[in-house]
Amino acid sequence: MRYAVIMAGGSGTRLWPLSRQGEPKQLLRMIDGKSLLRLAFERVVGAVDPANILICTGAAYIDEVARQIPEVESRNLLGEPVGRDSLNAVAWPAAVLARRDPGAVTAMITADQIIEPVEVFRQRLDTAFRVAEQDADALVTFGIVPTSPNTGYGYLHRGTDVPGFVDVSRVTEFKEKPDAATAAQYLASGRYWWNSGMFVWRVETLLRQLKVLLPQTYDAVQELAAHPERLAEIYPQLFKSSVDYGVMEPVSQGKAQAHVVAVALDTRWADVGSFASLYLELPHDAHGNVVQGAVIAEDTHDCLLINADVGDSVLAVAGLRDMAVVRTAAATLSCPLKDSQQVKTLVGRVAHEVDAELA
Repeated sequence: MRYAVIMAGGSGTRLWPLSRQGEPKQLLRMIDGKSLLRLAFERVVGAVDPANILICTGAAYIDEVARQIPEVESRNLLGEPVGRDSLNAVAWPAAVLARRDPGAVTAMITADQIIEPVEVFRQRLDTAFRVAEQDADALVTFGIVPTSPNTGYGYLHRGTDVPGFVDVSRVTEFKEKPDAATAAQYLASGRYWWNSGMFVWRVETLLRQLKVLLPQTYDAVQELAAHPERLAEIYPQLFKSSVDYGVMEPVSQGKAQAHVVAVALDTRWADVGSFASLYLELPHDAHGNVVQGAVIAEDTHDCLLINADVGDSVLAVAGLRDMAVVRTAAATLSCPLKDSQQVKTLVGRVAHEVDAELA
């Protein structure tokens, strides 16, 4: 049977102060009044029965997730007591599903991206399911067809095509974020796709690789699935790693029994990880500004201006170009849009030098 797990952990520090501890970016209603988590659920629900959709998120967010996604039953909400990176966000749900349905095939979907058109995503999701259903040794990922030599994404090096499928290839290598010259070479070759961080596999296949590559993690998640009452004891002790580093890369190098296959995702794909990327996703006024909340702007162009303070306040700016100015009840941020990746560093300083509660 087909399942989906939406990975909705993380805090989204590059969208601070909108996103803070207890208010992660995937739960903020930023796009047409909907959160990124809600958009992810609506993308998947057309391809997978709601009863078979799980959400893996922080334990502190479970109540808000339940409010936003009432279609998902409570036993399908998995709350991490602490974040232990993406490896454990896929391994724990896999062990849980394996106990419910040993033949489960599941999609691992991120909750912080915008993918359009949805119909194309669902078609490619169906292709990925069919690949995993037909090939018991396949770990399937989605390769985003690149539109530019972007240096902010990892890349998949495509090998031979998989017979019987269109735009499906074996993956020979995972590449880290490249420099500009290397990214241009990747794009020109036509043999590289962006790494989406989304996957489809038989849960038995993933667990089999985990048993070979990281046996302690395998034993721990199996114990968690059998004894969920031990979650607070076991989960914080799990080896912290990304799924790419812990499983996908070594599998692509032949260090386990499976192989990696990529399905092309030829859609508009936006990883909403900074104010610069958020600016591109929201409606603009005649001056190129994105304006939300009580804002007065004079001689200001191409800026992201958000006043999220629900009190009696106004955000007033003048003479700005290409800036992000974001106000909440707790903090105000101002930075050039091109430098919005530096917000993560600012959050660390706020926590260390001012108050961790404000981070």
